[in-house]
Amino acid sequence: MASKKNIKKDINYLTYEVVSDCYTFMYLHPDKSKGKAEKIIEDIIKTREELIARVNKIEVKDKKEIKQHFNKIYEDILNKTDESFTELSKLTK
Repeated sequence: MASKKNIKKDINYLTYEVVSDCYTFMYLHPDKSKGKAEKIIEDIIKTREELIARVNKIEVKDKKEIKQHFNKIYEDILNKTDESFTELSKLTK
């Protein structure tokens, strides 16, 4: 099982990649919809806060359930990151 520290680092890394790409988009395309890019940033930051809270608060005691808990967190951040990048790529068209 990965440590909480590493899971938080992964969450932060993926979140900051989305935020960075959104700011790059806004810089390179000032004429395109800036509000939608800002909405993507707000959503990913909100998701980050929720996931960090879930990492810090483990309600289960069984090792198998703890592993499932962390696997679900990884799955959620990967899905949300993919969704955010997809939304951002739609803005570039």
